[in-house]
Amino acid sequence: MKTILIILSLICSIPLVSACQQKATKKMEQNAKFNKLSDYEKKVILEKATDRPYTGEYTDNKKTGTYICRQCNNPLYESKDKFDSHCGWPSFDDEIKGSVKQIPDADGMRVEIVCNNCQGHLGHVFMGEGFTSKNTRHCVNSTSMVFVELGKDLPQVIK
Repeated sequence: MKTILIILSLICSIPLVSACQQKATKKMEQNAKFNKLSDYEKKVILEKATDRPYTGEYTDNKKTGTYICRQCNNPLYESKDKFDSHCGWPSFDDEIKGSVKQIPDADGMRVEIVCNNCQGHLGHVFMGEGFTSKNTRHCVNSTSMVFVELGKDLPQVIK
């Protein structure tokens, strides 16, 4: 009887595993209307890869300005919301209202953040860590963003 239950549970879980594997391996294609991305940028923004910690160009950036989506120019974060979390990636405790979408990861362990305009992968958001009074940390790949220094014109958002 125990063997039959084990076999039945394995058979019932096969379609679920298969569906999860299909979803995880689905590749996003870049829309031709957006900014052209390098192969590495495609890996991060379209295939949800992650920059290696402490290697991103914006991890230690202290300049004043706006961080925009590399793929579509959508303004994402203001430098006033950036803080040192010492996690290896740029960290923000707030986004520009309406610019970032939160999506629970399939495993339920983390929450992915994507650009609300083009759906490009940005990183993950963590709550309850106590780094700032807002108790929120957007952990963002430098590769997913471009920094526009204060005083320079922001490029047109590509819709």
